[in-house]
Amino acid sequence: MFKINTHLFTAEGPAAVRGIAKLGRGIFLDLKYHDIPNTVSGAVAAAVREPGVKLLNVHTLGGIEMMRSAATAVKEAKLGARRPKLLGVTILTSHDAASLESVGIRGTPASRAVKLARLAQKCGLDGVVASPHEVRGIRRACGKQFLIVVPGIRPIEIARLRPRKDDQARISTPRAAIEAGADYLVIGRPITAADDPRAAAKAILAEISTALS
Repeated sequence: MFKINTHLFTAEGPAAVRGIAKLGRGIFLDLKYHDIPNTVSGAVAAAVREPGVKLLNVHTLGGIEMMRSAATAVKEAKLGARRPKLLGVTILTSHDAASLESVGIRGTPASRAVKLARLAQKCGLDGVVASPHEVRGIRRACGKQFLIVVPGIRPIEIARLRPRKDDQARISTPRAAIEAGADYLVIGRPITAADDPRAAAKAILAEISTALS
């Protein structure tokens, strides 16, 4: 599916969702809502009604009541089989232990991500967004049905594709993430920043196919 993040949504708004929905591949609306429960509930209620949205997310650090409000908003939309899956963002891939401690969060990214994933599951979320380094721990903690969406994916031939400067600290190859148990891979800059995006996408698909086989 296609991912719409805050760059595109800020520039074009819901029109971007509606335009991309016409391609028929589905949308991951990656806006990472993080606010008071009432505000997030309203935002989620609006987002789930946009066409083509199959995944959307909130920040788990918004807390229990915020996540529960978001889950309730999805449920109350009564979309049946069209209901999008609600994900919780655990620890951003740009963080390492030192940067977490600098904002008052102690412990390794892995231990914090697993704890937040458990909390998200208890609050009624369908899954989480987590770095490839945390996939195995979250899978053990939350079970096979809990979705794990994994950003920070960098293909084996990343040197040849030459992306822009990377601000993600916890990354992995498609193969390693798949073998760890990821359900979805988020792949952006390895394609969008490549000299030949089409060739980059084909190479990544080949690497994924090899891992799956």
